[in-house]
Amino acid sequence: MEQPLDIRRAAAAVGTHSASAAARVAPLVVALFFAWGFATVLIDTLIPKLKGLFQLNYAEAMLTQFAFFLGYLVFSIPASLLLSRIGYFRQIVVGLIVMAAGCLMFAPAAQLGLYPAFLAALFVMAAGITTLQVAANPLIALLGTPETSHSRLNLAQAFNSLGTTVGPLVGAALILKSGVEHPDAAKVAPAVLEAYRKAEAHAVQLPFLGIASVLVVLAVVFWLLRRSPAAPSSASEVGGGFNFALLKRPRLALGAVSIFVYVGAEVSIGSVMISYLMLDKTLGAVAATAGQLVALYWGGAMVGRFIGSAVMRKVPAGLVLGACAIGAGLLACTSAGTAGMVSAVAIIAIGLCNSVMFPTIFTLAIEGLGDDTPQGSGLLCLAIVGGAIIPLLTGLVADKAGLSIALLVPAACYIWIAIYGFLCRRSAAEV
Repeated sequence: MEQPLDIRRAAAAVGTHSASAAARVAPLVVALFFAWGFATVLIDTLIPKLKGLFQLNYAEAMLTQFAFFLGYLVFSIPASLLLSRIGYFRQIVVGLIVMAAGCLMFAPAAQLGLYPAFLAALFVMAAGITTLQVAANPLIALLGTPETSHSRLNLAQAFNSLGTTVGPLVGAALILKSGVEHPDAAKVAPAVLEAYRKAEAHAVQLPFLGIASVLVVLAVVFWLLRRSPAAPSSASEVGGGFNFALLKRPRLALGAVSIFVYVGAEVSIGSVMISYLMLDKTLGAVAATAGQLVALYWGGAMVGRFIGSAVMRKVPAGLVLGACAIGAGLLACTSAGTAGMVSAVAIIAIGLCNSVMFPTIFTLAIEGLGDDTPQGSGLLCLAIVGGAIIPLLTGLVADKAGLSIALLVPAACYIWIAIYGFLCRRSAAEV
């Protein structure tokens, strides 16, 4: 039965108002991607600093990533349940406040000069970022038409990559400016070593305290927007509970595995890159210079996401994902098997191939979930724990066989991602 003209006009007006609100809110959601990208990538500069400061091996240094990405395993399910109760905007506020609290914890960690205190700060920061991602990834996908969701999330992830490009430059300037070589604990008095560690640790806290202040401002803005018509659903409409039965859907289950190995591969490469570029086998660079070069790795991801956002309007997302994964695996193997500039350029160029992987896997996996999208998002964020497991494995291989051989660990991850991409060439409705 056709609706009266005045009702149709009213409905159209509401839709236009909602679309206009979504257009205004979308840039703020994109700002969240930048913020957590900037904060997350600072861990790459933390690793060589803390490795030298506390005289750790590669596996021990990778505990920074383990502590951070363990937060995704612990908090993804609670975050998904919270989203079903309070909705997207309020959840973003909670995530920002928790993330800011984690950043502020770097101050007492620096004062104590204890490695476990830094790990605790990273764990809390990860709790906030997990809470944000469970809400922000599906939110940006829903702020527009379903047909452009892949492109829109890639565009948002491009700004995440802008944060990860700027982050290493800040980290190199503030965290690595005094290098990573430190006094041998066996050759200096314990009191002298403790005082030195505290003094050096203070350089680590500065960027995180700055991040905390920005996050608080963003939290206030999103709190003021909590009743905006741009929100795709009210809290009661988001869906109740966390449903593991969704893993019976092959597209989502295999997507979760792909997120696990992708994050593990990306984090592994970013974590070892500074140390790798400092090797005589590659560039023999000093710590600050190697830290600046890491910006090229993340900058490649940023450029690739802008390109990918346009390409996937014409080419199936699964096909693009498969091609990029093959490229990343070949580059990792090339870097491992060569030396000098070729080896350095190859490992840095992996960032360009990484560019579209996370957002494309994410949107392919949740495609067609409808009202189950928040729960699917939670499952995918749970899989980000790969960033805790695979870097630790990479560190163990590096301790046993060297950093070059360790690159074969992420190379193996890219093989699976390529398989998933080619499996998802068709739309969810056709599978």
